[in-house]
Amino acid sequence: MNTRPIPSTQEALPVIGCGTWLGFDRRPGSAEYQALAGVLDALFAAGGKLIDSSPMYGRAEQTTGELLAASKQRGQPFLATKVWTSGREAGIAQMEQSFARLRTGLIDLMQVHNLVDWHTHLATLRGWKDQGRVRYLGITHYSTSAYAEVEAVMRAEQLDFLQINYSIESREAEQRLLPLAAERGMAVIVNMPFGGGRLMRKLRNQPLPDWAADIGCTSWPQVLLKFVLSHPAVTCTIPGTSRPEHMADNAAAGAGSMPDAAFWQRHAASLPL
Repeated sequence: MNTRPIPSTQEALPVIGCGTWLGFDRRPGSAEYQALAGVLDALFAAGGKLIDSSPMYGRAEQTTGELLAASKQRGQPFLATKVWTSGREAGIAQMEQSFARLRTGLIDLMQVHNLVDWHTHLATLRGWKDQGRVRYLGITHYSTSAYAEVEAVMRAEQLDFLQINYSIESREAEQRLLPLAAERGMAVIVNMPFGGGRLMRKLRNQPLPDWAADIGCTSWPQVLLKFVLSHPAVTCTIPGTSRPEHMADNAAAGAGSMPDAAFWQRHAASLPL
């Protein structure tokens, strides 16, 4: 799998990770829970590292911690999660809970989820970063309606990461946020590369275009992920899944060369969206 540098440190980060929203909110003993070990195995086997979660994703953090504790790959993941509450003490309590649920003493990336009380939490996180409890800090959002506020925070604060929605059907981030992240030296994690599943529902019964083979793609998910990764400001994308075969298919998009903007200008309009 290709890697890209995190601008603030130049640490190499594999370009495909795994999101845990919905897919990892599973109870032990269920068939769905049992399949999730295979999802992580597929991620690691392909060279991926980043697993992104949040306390708002039900028991996804706890599931992730349980699976990693039972895995021989415990030293490999790049663990990212979020704080999603208001108030300093409430934020500290929630983040401590994330450490416990993930069964770790170090979280690689802690993000302020959807900018909730971002000023308070970033102050806490800067102290924790200095203490070595978290390695990177950032902010997240998933809605274009919040882009003005996201941009304001990006200009006001020195952040390691921005996590934002971006897909072949929702390209507003190209206008200001992705160029600003590059200018400010922030890594970018893309969420919702499949439009929250909407794009796959539109495309699943459509034939793959001939030009997909030219960029090494054998499935629609790979085409959509290659598009996201074609933007030079994007560091990593985190398609969510609960199925090992889908994780392996997604991860394959992280290998090989990435098309340039001219390629998509020629072909994006021909997609049946």
